[in-house]
Amino acid sequence: MENKTNPANLGAVVSVRGSVVDIRFDAHLPPIYSLLHAKDGKIAIEVLAQLDAHSVRGIALTPTEGLVRGSAVEDTGGPLKAPVGKGILSRMFDVFGNAIDRQAAPADVQWRSVHQDPPALERRSTKSEIFETGIKAIDVLVPLERGGKSGLFGGAGVGKTVLLTEMIHNMIEHQKGVSVFCGIGERCREGEELYSGMQAAGVLPNMVMVYGQMNEPPGSRFRVGLTALTMCEYFRDDEHRDVLLLIDNIFRFIQAGMEVSGLMGQMPSRLGYQPTMGTELSGLEERIANTDTGAITSIQAVYVPADDLTDPAAVHTFSHLSTSIVLSRKRASEGLYPAIDLLQSNSKMATPGIVGDHHYLLAQEIRRTLAQYEDLKDIIAMLGLEQLAPEDRKVVARARRLERFLTQPFFATEQFSGIKGKLVSLKDSLDGCERILHDEFKDYPESALYMIGAIDEAKKPAAKQQPEPKPKSEVEHAPTGAHAS
Repeated sequence: MENKTNPANLGAVVSVRGSVVDIRFDAHLPPIYSLLHAKDGKIAIEVLAQLDAHSVRGIALTPTEGLVRGSAVEDTGGPLKAPVGKGILSRMFDVFGNAIDRQAAPADVQWRSVHQDPPALERRSTKSEIFETGIKAIDVLVPLERGGKSGLFGGAGVGKTVLLTEMIHNMIEHQKGVSVFCGIGERCREGEELYSGMQAAGVLPNMVMVYGQMNEPPGSRFRVGLTALTMCEYFRDDEHRDVLLLIDNIFRFIQAGMEVSGLMGQMPSRLGYQPTMGTELSGLEERIANTDTGAITSIQAVYVPADDLTDPAAVHTFSHLSTSIVLSRKRASEGLYPAIDLLQSNSKMATPGIVGDHHYLLAQEIRRTLAQYEDLKDIIAMLGLEQLAPEDRKVVARARRLERFLTQPFFATEQFSGIKGKLVSLKDSLDGCERILHDEFKDYPESALYMIGAIDEAKKPAAKQQPEPKPKSEVEHAPTGAHAS
């Protein structure tokens, strides 16, 4: 990674304040984003500001223990680089491209700068295509865009990580593309669980994992997303393959930027966020695109602080997304998994010109039915279901059956729930919703539609049906909830 063609450009540490290091260079001042090494390469520092003609200020990407005033620092002659090539498949890396899966360093790789420009406008595809996931609630009401960016919004414990894991499984099994999982500021046990789970499912050969864990310095967490993106761009531009980029969690990227900004002494903006948040987020998001050679489709978990969707981090992230999937704690407590808030979630793909008239009109009818049920809930709570008009009672019955049909057993939670995972085609999902709206299942118990795949499974003998949990049965669903993050 180091530039060995020029004589070493050496500097000396002037001051160390936590992760912020000031360094003086007498010969040549390193450019912004240069990677510097101290303590024989054990400490990595990225230049973020040039203070004067001879001094730079950098943020350490590794812990700074042992670094003292006067320590020698070497300029590597270039920015932080990531490994790319066929050799990175099925491997797990840190922000520097070091393998962290206890295997030998990957062979047959090139090294590329993590700081790249987004694809030029003339290279971008102008065609909108749907990306099918096999998850009923998403494909019917909030379809994803191929080459687009989708957000999973939710507080802690409502199932963001479980939903991401399920999508990895479905995409690699059926799309035959490459998946890159980027863990930003997440728990290390989740990385180990995901690695083992993907290995057991047999999808690891088409997957790359990159982690900047929760215990790492903010500089490392801030750059790990760019490392993952550089790998994605290789598969898209050089190998002409479609890539699924899963980021868990994009809020931690913003949070790491906030920490770096504070350490660098910048004045905070609203609610303590960094003043450059919009620029930093755009620099990451704009590189995710559908081009003439392939597409990077991104699904990003977005932790929403205190479940407040008006938080600046959530608002800025919303502006980049073509699909927003909002996860609801209330639905999770009722055992309706995936716990997607079907009315708050939306997709720019859900238009007649993209999904077709039949799908669009059906989705609108489903939303209308669910919205009417939501309006009637207060009356039901006060007066009871019997006091509703006959037509309203029919609406409630349809809505409750739709809610249960749009639940789905996941491959990712088989070990917790004991129910075999199901993958449902868009055709089967639309067919099921349409038949429920036409009252074909009005004489079937609601529980017959709970946690099934295609609608015809509801007609199996009652003994084979999965019993539906009682509302607020959080205890019964603790294993799934505990696994969610």
